[in-house]
Amino acid sequence: MEDMEMDGSFESLAVELIAQGVIGKRVDEMESGFLMALDYMIQLAEKDSDNERKSLLEVVKQTVLDHLTKKCPPHVQVVGLLCQTEKKDSRHELLRRVAAGGGVFKNDKGLKCQIPGANLNDIANQADDLLESMESRPTIPDRKLLARLVIVREEARNMMGGGLLDERNDRGFTTLPEAEVNFLSKLVALKPGKALERMIKDVMQGKAEGADNIENANAGPDSKLDHLTGISGRGSVTGLKPRPVRPGMFLETVSKVLGGIYANNTSGITAQHLEWVHQTTLKILQEMAF
Repeated sequence: MEDMEMDGSFESLAVELIAQGVIGKRVDEMESGFLMALDYMIQLAEKDSDNERKSLLEVVKQTVLDHLTKKCPPHVQVVGLLCQTEKKDSRHELLRRVAAGGGVFKNDKGLKCQIPGANLNDIANQADDLLESMESRPTIPDRKLLARLVIVREEARNMMGGGLLDERNDRGFTTLPEAEVNFLSKLVALKPGKALERMIKDVMQGKAEGADNIENANAGPDSKLDHLTGISGRGSVTGLKPRPVRPGMFLETVSKVLGGIYANNTSGITAQHLEWVHQTTLKILQEMAF
């Protein structure tokens, strides 16, 4: 490329075209550790302040990911696209196009891409499955990705039109998670406002009740605390330490409680308060995600 005296923009395009051709033929033969090796090489290039090498390696990595994504089912591809789309309006437009059968979509950066048709329920369930996998771990290494997945799930569900009482939005659990219920009980005892928003933000960012339990990450399932607290300060029902409050599970809990209020017209906790908690949490996650 140096011999051809290409300028920067054309050189980048040439590298991408070459990568597309080579990787497209060999992606099925790629070893499982290839992406890890690429990440390591990118880190080395960044450490050496070699921006050109880093840029070329990132093009190769993105090309590999694009080829792997195309081999995934349509709803998996869409979840990946949504996680890369920063603007809320653009995500909603993408979801509408997908639900209508797919087609050409212009992303936030003005680039056009071909998107597949997919079922909104499949998209929401795929995001939920990924969330469940991430949130079941003792620690969450990538809260930005977690926040994006929560947003994708909630927006896909919201677009299905059935609302909180839509049976397709039922995750299937009948017993609400202890940690999330404890935290929600604390929130509904306070008036909506800046202080409450700060509490929610801290937990969503992995602080306070949402902090990863690093010390006991390798502890067995029978590990217990000296002083366990359950719902509203009572003793823990299980006798086991509750998991940290997780963003996806927390919003799921809020939705479950709200759905119960709307379905049974239950008095007590106001739906308006919980709606505020739900919307505020989504706003915080949007800020974290992008």
